[in-house]
Amino acid sequence: MSATPLVSVVVIFLDAERFLDEAIRSIFAQTYSHWELLLIDDGSADGGSALARGYAEREPHRVRYLEHPGHRNRGMSASRNLGLQHARGDYLALLDADDVWLPDKLERQVAILEAHPDVALLFGAPLYWFGWTGRPEDRERDYVIDLKIATERAHDPPSLLLPFLQGTAPPPCPSDVLVRRAAAVSVGGFEDRFRGMYEDQAFFSKLLLRFAAFASGQTWDRYRQHPDSCYAVAKATGGRPAARQFYLSWLRDYLRVQGLAHGPVWRAVLAQLRPFGLAARAVDPVRRLARAILSPRVRSWLGARVPGLRAAPTARRVRFGTLRRLTPVSGKFGWDRGGLPVDRYYIERFLGQYAGDVAGRVLEVRDDAYTRRFGGPAVTRTDILHPTPDNPKATIVADLTAADHIPGDTFDCIVLTQVLPFIPDVPAAVRTLHRILRPGGVVLATVPGISQIVRYDMDRWGDYWRFTSLSARRIFESEFPLGDVRVEAHGNVLAATAFLQGLSTRDLEPHELDHRDPDYEVLITVRAVKHA
Repeated sequence: MSATPLVSVVVIFLDAERFLDEAIRSIFAQTYSHWELLLIDDGSADGGSALARGYAEREPHRVRYLEHPGHRNRGMSASRNLGLQHARGDYLALLDADDVWLPDKLERQVAILEAHPDVALLFGAPLYWFGWTGRPEDRERDYVIDLKIATERAHDPPSLLLPFLQGTAPPPCPSDVLVRRAAAVSVGGFEDRFRGMYEDQAFFSKLLLRFAAFASGQTWDRYRQHPDSCYAVAKATGGRPAARQFYLSWLRDYLRVQGLAHGPVWRAVLAQLRPFGLAARAVDPVRRLARAILSPRVRSWLGARVPGLRAAPTARRVRFGTLRRLTPVSGKFGWDRGGLPVDRYYIERFLGQYAGDVAGRVLEVRDDAYTRRFGGPAVTRTDILHPTPDNPKATIVADLTAADHIPGDTFDCIVLTQVLPFIPDVPAAVRTLHRILRPGGVVLATVPGISQIVRYDMDRWGDYWRFTSLSARRIFESEFPLGDVRVEAHGNVLAATAFLQGLSTRDLEPHELDHRDPDYEVLITVRAVKHA
């Protein structure tokens, strides 16, 4: 590998004149300059072809224009493969013609892959970009996607493929990835039979089965949301389920050919294919006919007696057992049941993951239990903050929303677990956290998502807020504008139910606690670094 790795950037386009120039200009704006650009024309009939040829003519040493014989349209996979065949770089980067890179995309990504030679695939958290229209109401809809997996670390194969298959984590965005070209070639590139939907996931699946992947919470691109995108068209026309079935069937056959028809990935594929089975398809015509000729009353009567005739599976009676009660199993969050409360399990896992941040001068609220446990000898000084003077452990008495007497740039780390719900003005408190941190300092914060009222604190301070990963991200990114903010959500419906009933970790298995469902955010964790 050369001292300065070459990145081959592949941009495929089809009638994309509207956005193509902006995409290309974002490549030229990169702070990393050692790249080549391959513009792959998939049979465009608009001005995109002339635009791409113009770039190739003006920049012949950096830009090449490629097309299929006869200017044919062969689909997205075949077009990406054409780029891969002509690529000369150490790394392969993809950019869809309607997306835009941020200027430091390549520089940051190359540095990460150079530091992790065993990693073949790198991806981050793209900005879902509605505000490209310029309308204020669309800008309000912009958001950075929550990856729902551990970030800033490498994942061994095939661990990341499972959450992508099961829908508990979003798959990488093509415009966001950086891939080792040798790895892409070794798995045979893209699958030509995928002309549109799921072509990227088929390629990523082949890589994730064999190679480690690095997930980062950093944002490197803007993923344009508009009604003419491939995904939006498939969703609007109802083509998405058929495309998913095609992908899952392909992956099942691929696993068989590779001798991988066993293990968790194989079982996950079969489970995801089950709703597309013959029995499920046979019911659809009957259901449509019943809707057309029968009254709602008769349909309801039949649906209760004929399995599968309802739009949803026939409901079975739920046996609540000892959970059919109007009071929780424990009113003490599970502390009285042994083990840990469910939220504390997630809190301690989070602090253990970032124990290296608990160092230097550390501030914790109410007591210093977590500082002592996770910091140890790396902590040079501990301060304990409390809003009232009645806590004998407190070294600082202050309200985080009005703490001007605490000097700025003071702390290397602030441990803030389950504190923000009891503060009326959360943005003001987070603004104080940013001010009193030293440059490069870290806040390790947790907030509840799904939780009962904490009665002691409600009666004493007020229990004001529950959060989502999106609201936590927005608050911290607003107050740490130049810093690094990583937000993760933890939990699932079983963990949420157990937590609300006051059960503890002794009542659940580790795999039940560790499973993440993006619609059941029991606890949200935040690691925010002040810009140095």
